[in-house]
Amino acid sequence: MTEPGDGDAPADLQLTSAEWSMWQAFRNGSTCDLHIGDPARDDPHGQHLWGPERRVRARVVALLLLDGPPPQPGRVAALQLTGAYITDTLDVAGGTIKPFVELRDCRFEAEVVLPESHFTTLRLVNCAIPRLEAARLHTEGDLHLPRCVVQSGIRLTDAQIGTDLMLNQTIVHKDRQGRSLMADGLTVAQDLQAEMMESYGELSLRGATIGVSLSLRGSRLCNPFGRRALNAPQLTVERTLYLTAAGLANSPFSSSATPPYGIGQTPSRGTRVQRFECEGGMRLDDGRFGDAVDFENARFIMESDQELSLRRIQTPELRFLGERPQRGRVILSGARVVNLIDKSASWPGLGGLWMAGFAYETLIPRGHFPLALRLQWVAAATPEYAPEPYEMLAASLRSTGEDADAREVLLAKQRRRRETLPLAAKLWGILQDWTVAYGYRPGRAAVWMAVLWAIGTLYFSTSPPPPLKAGEAPPWNPYLYSLDLLLPVIDLNQGAAWKPGGTSQWVAAVLILAGWVLATTVAAGASRLLRRQ
Repeated sequence: MTEPGDGDAPADLQLTSAEWSMWQAFRNGSTCDLHIGDPARDDPHGQHLWGPERRVRARVVALLLLDGPPPQPGRVAALQLTGAYITDTLDVAGGTIKPFVELRDCRFEAEVVLPESHFTTLRLVNCAIPRLEAARLHTEGDLHLPRCVVQSGIRLTDAQIGTDLMLNQTIVHKDRQGRSLMADGLTVAQDLQAEMMESYGELSLRGATIGVSLSLRGSRLCNPFGRRALNAPQLTVERTLYLTAAGLANSPFSSSATPPYGIGQTPSRGTRVQRFECEGGMRLDDGRFGDAVDFENARFIMESDQELSLRRIQTPELRFLGERPQRGRVILSGARVVNLIDKSASWPGLGGLWMAGFAYETLIPRGHFPLALRLQWVAAATPEYAPEPYEMLAASLRSTGEDADAREVLLAKQRRRRETLPLAAKLWGILQDWTVAYGYRPGRAAVWMAVLWAIGTLYFSTSPPPPLKAGEAPPWNPYLYSLDLLLPVIDLNQGAAWKPGGTSQWVAAVLILAGWVLATTVAAGASRLLRRQ
């Protein structure tokens, strides 16, 4: 049983009235609300000064968290503080904080220092914070920072979050190193939600691991101070990375007090939306995404030397459905994707797309994306001729039964290759293309053969050559003679029995040469097709 005086604050603390209210609310597990009832004056991000009636010292808050009084009988101690101005530096580095902590609509005079501390659940909602230093922070439950404004960056390097990390509608400015959020090596057991977040500096998630999904719906990442607005190589997301629009519903900033604090999920049709926007480069190299990477309605504003880099990422589905970048490059070199969902209007033009070694299995175009535009897509990715993108596209088309389109792609590859050849080889390629389209349209060979056979037959019907040996030649047949000249290898016992001369000799030579050209070109095309089967 609690003795009289148990739970009272040490006399030397000399608690103010606001601190005494906070102390008693902690023991009761209730909320200490220091709001004055005027929305403008209660806004922690506003210009109004807060008087002593709302001020609590950081050392008193730290004492409650680290070595607080026992709760009232039948109650659970918790620090739930609203509308307070916390003076000095709140420093609980390395401490173990067992009570539930939720600070709402509070102002901090100095940075919040939490490195290597252990919390159950920590929620800072709509607070004004000069800086949050929380490297190697551990939480058993959530870490929520929605609608906060942080002036000098957040540090969560190697932090471990037991359930969800929430940064919805948070505004974070850069620190002295130019980073807004430094969370390299971060581990989140469930979701990381940073929807409609504003980041002014580099958001760094190098080597981070997210147990479910990472959502940046409707966020704005802006870094005019460096090359990248999002730097997240070797990022692992077990489900989906969302870089898409967020629904604004009826109000852009809902006042909901419960998570996710008014932020919706996928916008319904007809809902006003705020798209994801990245001003600066983005690096997702070597990332692993269990379900998908979604860029629907995303906008990228880059300088000419900046990149949207997706080198060597692996994901079952890439949804490249954003707005076409006007500058910069999109890099897909070495990426591995099962389904590529895209729009023709999303890809950059010539020189803005690199995809050497990009592998995908199935193309799922959204909207109008005919083969002619798909070939322009490949050409844009290969300022210098490279066969792999053409062969990958042909393989994908063939796997879905579009054999005719696959042959068109391989024909386009040969025509592109021809541009790199010396003059003699280029002329030979033009002849192959003109006659039988490099063997990918064998029907042309039959047409040319029939035309030449008809010309040869007509000519030799009126100008038969003399026999090579009198009395030994077979009966004269201009049809078989012309066909024997056209067909290489096959011997119809006609060509060698007659001795053409003069003009007939030249006509025979043309037929023999044309037959060899048609036959070798068709054979080469057939062998290429067989090798790819």
